[in-house]
Amino acid sequence: MMQFPRTEVEGLSLSRMIIGSNWMAGYSHRSPSADRMIVERHSTTKNLVPMLETFQEYGVDTIMALFSQHPVIVQAIREASEKTGKEFILVDTPIINVDDSATARAEAKAIIQKSREIGSKICLIHHSSAEQLVNKNKRTMDRLDDYTYMIREAGMIPGLSAHMPELIVYSDLNGYDVQTYIQIYNCMGFLMQVEVETVNQIIHDAKKPVMTIKPMAAGRTTPFVGLNFNWATLRDCDMVTVGCFNEHEAREDIEISLAALERRRVNIEKRSSPNQKQDAFGGNQ
Repeated sequence: MMQFPRTEVEGLSLSRMIIGSNWMAGYSHRSPSADRMIVERHSTTKNLVPMLETFQEYGVDTIMALFSQHPVIVQAIREASEKTGKEFILVDTPIINVDDSATARAEAKAIIQKSREIGSKICLIHHSSAEQLVNKNKRTMDRLDDYTYMIREAGMIPGLSAHMPELIVYSDLNGYDVQTYIQIYNCMGFLMQVEVETVNQIIHDAKKPVMTIKPMAAGRTTPFVGLNFNWATLRDCDMVTVGCFNEHEAREDIEISLAALERRRVNIEKRSSPNQKQDAFGGNQ
């Protein structure tokens, strides 16, 4: 079985494709009914484990989630590891209290410690917390060192969920202990705060590997278009986080991605149609 290419974050080997969790946890970015559909399907580990096993077949062993809020995902990871005999690399994105007080710092430290207890190797402060530290006037992230130190102290590699692209710029500019970043990046510009071209430049100038997310713009573009765009425009050290609903989608996304990286024709089934025997569908081939 073809194994997916890998990269490194501070010496830790990661698959360049990262398993996303929005379509496991119920964050569709589409509608409440879609959220409900996801939650109902993935309320137990029954449907999650086959999908995780499929990723492992191809060496895609890195998974990103807000693990503490979704114990069913953590349990599914454990069950899939037991069945495959292969470990997953957990990339956690905890939400922490960043208020400037002793009580808030104690709360943050406890949440970061929980991340380690779950088994996370990399801990990226959630964007909703990290962005509260930004001072655009000074081009700094005040007190960020407090939290990266907590992550180090807990034995994990620190990073930032940088939905705001400036976080990458400020992190590199000030030499913060940030070893990787999460950045929204897709051909539609979905949820991106500046133009696609600008974010592409920021990623290429980043001093550390970037974990891109939402490559298919939450279903607003097809996997073929979205994944081909991301793989074609990122560096060899960067990663693409892919969310799937089931093992069939996982297998398709892996094949589309491998074909993009190998610059070959993708080998997937034709989409359904009432009449497959149409020339536009290659019906005579």
